[in-house]
Amino acid sequence: MATKAQLAKAVDSQLVAATAAGKSRLVRGDIATSVVYEPKLKRLHVELASGVAVSVPVSKVQGLAGTAPALVKSVSLAGKGSTIRWAQLDLDVSVTDLVAGCFGTRAWMTTLARQGGRATSDAKAAAARSNGKKGGRPRKAPTQELPAGASA
Repeated sequence: MATKAQLAKAVDSQLVAATAAGKSRLVRGDIATSVVYEPKLKRLHVELASGVAVSVPVSKVQGLAGTAPALVKSVSLAGKGSTIRWAQLDLDVSVTDLVAGCFGTRAWMTTLARQGGRATSDAKAAAARSNGKKGGRPRKAPTQELPAGASA
């Protein structure tokens, strides 16, 4: 079992790391200075400390698709601008993750991409037929392993 001194030391080191991360976000401009829901456009408008503004379709934000506009409008900033928050929905979105992942976490973006890949169209079908006539997708060449100690 950890002593009080060990726990205090662990907390102190976490505070130092969190403070450094916050300063880094501020330098990069990943801190939001304002966030507003634009109901006519169905978008969030986020102003960053860097001067960059991001306008995000609400339907693309993880956890907001299909949410009533009145609830989306209740958006606020938390964590000194590091988080966009909807208290009524118990939903928090990291500003850094929103900007880095465009509209959500890597898993959410993968889900959106998978949905897009399932979409069908006449153009997509024609391209697939054309590629099939050429022999389909080229096979990947097998990789050859080098003998131990050899360099490429």
